[in-house]
Amino acid sequence: MEVAMDALLLARMQFAFTIGFHFLFPAMTLGTALVILISETLYLVKKDDTYRRITDFLARLLGLIFVVGAATGIVMEFSFGTNWSQYSRAVGDIFGPILAAEGVIAFFLESVFIGVLIFGRNRVSPGVYWVAALLVFIGGHLSAFWIVVANSWMQTPAGYEISPAGKIVLTSFSAAVFNPSTVARFLHTVLATWVVSAVMVCGIAGYYVHKGLHGETARTMLKLGIILFAITPLLQLGAAHGHAIQVINTQPVKAAAMEGHFHTTRGANIYVMGFVDEENEKTYGIYIPRGLSFLYNFDLNSEIKGLKETPAENWPPVNLVFQSYHIMVTLGMIFIILGLLGAWLLWTGKLYTATWYLAGLPFLIPLPHLAHETGWITAEVGRQPWVIQGLMKTAAGASVVVSAGELIFSLLMFSAVYLLLFVMFIMLFVKIVRQGPAI
Repeated sequence: MEVAMDALLLARMQFAFTIGFHFLFPAMTLGTALVILISETLYLVKKDDTYRRITDFLARLLGLIFVVGAATGIVMEFSFGTNWSQYSRAVGDIFGPILAAEGVIAFFLESVFIGVLIFGRNRVSPGVYWVAALLVFIGGHLSAFWIVVANSWMQTPAGYEISPAGKIVLTSFSAAVFNPSTVARFLHTVLATWVVSAVMVCGIAGYYVHKGLHGETARTMLKLGIILFAITPLLQLGAAHGHAIQVINTQPVKAAAMEGHFHTTRGANIYVMGFVDEENEKTYGIYIPRGLSFLYNFDLNSEIKGLKETPAENWPPVNLVFQSYHIMVTLGMIFIILGLLGAWLLWTGKLYTATWYLAGLPFLIPLPHLAHETGWITAEVGRQPWVIQGLMKTAAGASVVVSAGELIFSLLMFSAVYLLLFVMFIMLFVKIVRQGPAI
């Protein structure tokens, strides 16, 4: 059954907007839970109140981030039923168990123990408080795992069969969960969230140190943040490489779009930056000769499949995927350089007096979010025109009874509510940062 193109486009815009907004908050939750766990572990071991103050400060920020993330995530899940009912009917057997596992096992665990982190410092023993920090960390990452599983199944479906009635039926839960892209995608996503929070902690602590606020607590928080900032982008480089290989192997059309690669070639170039002329099927820009073939399997002459291997109607918007992918990669390289620079300043004892570096750290805070969003655009737009790769096109998954007018109204309503929510979040976030760690 066909869906009017304008309604389909609006449904996609609305879903992209709601999930893109929601995506900001889980990205901060996971990494902040990691820093809290590290800080609380150091407090338990060293009995140094500096680490307790860092934990308590970050727990207040985590509580705010978690609440906004949970509220925006509810809207996203409802939209599966409202705007994507055809898709939901087709994959209910697959998505039902996965989303149930996310809600019952992971989100519940995280929700309960985050309350202990915020309100339980003087009500439970240090050991119980540390266990709460550990369970929030585990719960948040389990939640991310199940969401990544759901998305990965759409990218590389496995463990299913098509019933005579055309319904997609689960035949192997383990094969569906550990489909060909789950592990690579999960590692890449989680490390991205760790980079987000490493930069956030560095930005806040750098501001404190630069302004001479909160003394040793700020310097210790900056030290923790810089160590994570130096390590996590490097780990991400390895995870991203593994994920890129997986995409080349399992989604060659998306991989070709990421590099604007039209013709199957041995010794394929890799672009540093550029522009894709989709009409004339040409890519212009600065490139490293044979770089893509080398990165694929460390062979300068390995074969990389091009877009022309697939009918053009099954190509994604190539230039959009190319640009979003290269923005993400460029930002990742910048994070590696700046993180290592911070580590060198820390190693040489110049970090706390390098005012030019400290003053710049707060301005880095939005950049990992930009990398996160452009990475998500690469993954999701790169899969088009499929909502489930090779099984169902996006147009076939939309709700046929929702009109363009209804979608415009709900999109405007969501935009207004989310704008208000975002302004309130920023105001409360800044208020907590200004209050700083308690003494």
